[in-house]
Amino acid sequence: MIPLPLLGLATIVLLLASIMTKRMSPLVALILIPIVAALAGGFGLDTGKMVVAGLKSLAPVIGMFVFAILFFGVMTDAGMLDPIIDRILRTVGTRPTRIVMGTTLLALLIHLDGSGAVTFLVTIPAMLPLYQRLGMDRRILAAAASLAAGVNFLPWTGPMIRASAALKLPISDIFMPLIPVQAVGLVFVFAVSWLLGRREERRLGLTAAGNADAPVLARPLTDAERALRRPGKFWFNLALTAVVLGTMVALGEKVPPAVMFMVGLCIALLVNYPDVEMQRQRIDAHGKAALMMAGILLAAGVFTGVMQGTGMLKAMAQAAVAFVPAGMASHIPFVLGLVSMPLSLLFDPDSFYFGVLPVIGEVGHQLGVPMVQVAQGALLGQMTTGFPVSPLTPATFLVVGLAGVDLADHQKFAMPLLFGASVVMTVACVLFGIFPL
Repeated sequence: MIPLPLLGLATIVLLLASIMTKRMSPLVALILIPIVAALAGGFGLDTGKMVVAGLKSLAPVIGMFVFAILFFGVMTDAGMLDPIIDRILRTVGTRPTRIVMGTTLLALLIHLDGSGAVTFLVTIPAMLPLYQRLGMDRRILAAAASLAAGVNFLPWTGPMIRASAALKLPISDIFMPLIPVQAVGLVFVFAVSWLLGRREERRLGLTAAGNADAPVLARPLTDAERALRRPGKFWFNLALTAVVLGTMVALGEKVPPAVMFMVGLCIALLVNYPDVEMQRQRIDAHGKAALMMAGILLAAGVFTGVMQGTGMLKAMAQAAVAFVPAGMASHIPFVLGLVSMPLSLLFDPDSFYFGVLPVIGEVGHQLGVPMVQVAQGALLGQMTTGFPVSPLTPATFLVVGLAGVDLADHQKFAMPLLFGASVVMTVACVLFGIFPL
């Protein structure tokens, strides 16, 4: 019989290699490889029970993610963000400082739906004409949008969902302590945006007096988008969104987030699109994105269920514990927070969260480190601040393509800023007592 630590290591190496070399899609690799490993380890028909246990553990997370995507998709279709976006465009004028900070604010608001791709697809085309008109550095546009999306890790965003699924932790346990840390990160992001804007003003020789007039910009909408807009429902939709998010944050322990998004989606559809056919069309329009991520999470449930049920994860961690000095164990979350952003250049999100993080979490657990701290350390860099510059994520190529900048130039310019945000938030975790040092 194959020793469990060796079998577990072989499973993870094969999983990482299959995903990173694109031999298999993440969904296929996360399902087939652990099942084959369990059968090779002699677990036989018990493998099915492990798979089901893993799927059950992720059901609330998957429900929240699916309905969050549908809810924010419907809110965007109804035009809830349109007045805010238009006001930002009118306010920034032709002052580079305002433009860069407006870019950051716009990206931050658009990223409420948790999708980096949608954030970049809306923010960059909306702001690019201003950058081109003034001759501003388009790397700043790409970096400002990346910073805002990277620091804005919300309970329904991909990194948070993956961390929760990989370590089988409630999202509220991970997210709630990080709220003040995220606030610190956002202060850093806006401070950087202001500095970048000031630098552009000096480079272009622009002054405040010479750029006070703000041109009124119109953001073009297609005929299909106009047909979906519900401007008369703006305040209702805004209030509904505030109630859903506020209840989730304030009563997350008592009211499951999945329930809030389910109820919110139903109300949003009934009020904005009372016609049954239009409701179906709105669900169909956003169902693909929701289904794709739900499939990955279900596959991750197979992987974690098998790895834990067979004991491979625990056996690997026990073997690794011997190489970690006991006195250094408490520093694992802090160190992970510092190195997780650079690790995003080596691992795609699925490989890291479902292949690497469970082992780190189990090692920390056996050394007395709470798994929630390991999850938080990973979130401070890996696929949050790191995802907009990683060559392993499609969003990176979307950023550079829309902004019209070279990938190497974007990475060279944005990486120090994103790493700085990761370091600032990691230090904030220590200062707030979330991480020991």
